[in-house]
Amino acid sequence: MTVTAETAVRADPLRVAIIGTGNIGTDLLLKVFASRVLTCELFAGRRTESPGLASARERGVPVSADGIQAVAARAGDFDLVFDATSARDAARHWEILRPLGTAFVDLTPANLGKLCVPALNLRECLDQQYVGMVTCGGQAAVPIAHCFSRTGRLRYLEIASASASASVGPASRANIDEYVITTERATYEFCDVAQAKTMLIVNPAEPGIVMRNTIAVPADEPVDLDALRASVAATEQRIRSYVPGYRVVVPPVATADRVMATVEVEGNGDWLPAYAGNLDIITCAAIELAEARAEGRSR
Repeated sequence: MTVTAETAVRADPLRVAIIGTGNIGTDLLLKVFASRVLTCELFAGRRTESPGLASARERGVPVSADGIQAVAARAGDFDLVFDATSARDAARHWEILRPLGTAFVDLTPANLGKLCVPALNLRECLDQQYVGMVTCGGQAAVPIAHCFSRTGRLRYLEIASASASASVGPASRANIDEYVITTERATYEFCDVAQAKTMLIVNPAEPGIVMRNTIAVPADEPVDLDALRASVAATEQRIRSYVPGYRVVVPPVATADRVMATVEVEGNGDWLPAYAGNLDIITCAAIELAEARAEGRSR
């Protein structure tokens, strides 16, 4: 989150609603609290016993267990709606809110329109009614994959992302196919590559592992290692400006059969422990987009 004190003074607060009270939605809510230019006007889910809903209620946030119906009934009260449910539900929610002109930021892999990776295309997403935040693995790995493809067209690139089992909720588990499809779509959109492959690993180890993402291409691809290392370092700094726990733990290196780099994402520990960087990478990206919209409104 990169809003400065000067921006905070001049920007009108962006009124947001969040649909989805699970891990991602609740982590997002806590990051909205930390923002100087966002205010949550409604936190809506479907389970009255949701721990996230209870936490929001304790903090004085207006809550509802009526989900999209509660949001649609007050659509005019919100400048932007975040969806942190599931791909299937997000598609239904978008069909309801689209005719109302509601700005919709989708944190599910529903893959319904414009994709946003703030490190790569933030500015061109600011005026879009629908913006998809790809996936947690996409936010972490696609910017590095983009660095690989800048050195020349690639025949093949693969992304492997591993997250702690405790940080992957029911909706995320139900969206594995959509996760792969949407991450690969983003890879093709942002990278010059003929074939891309995405793998997701849900690791049951205890204590939970920190989110880790490896990007690799075959050793015979036309990769300039020096240029790649410089590009990856610059990209790391750009992402760290809104995801402080993002870091390159294995800079680009050539082995006998591939060229690879690995990034790790440690969370802020707002809702789940710090190992749940898979939450922070996508919630921080969504906050970066929303804050940029708020700043743009004030100009």
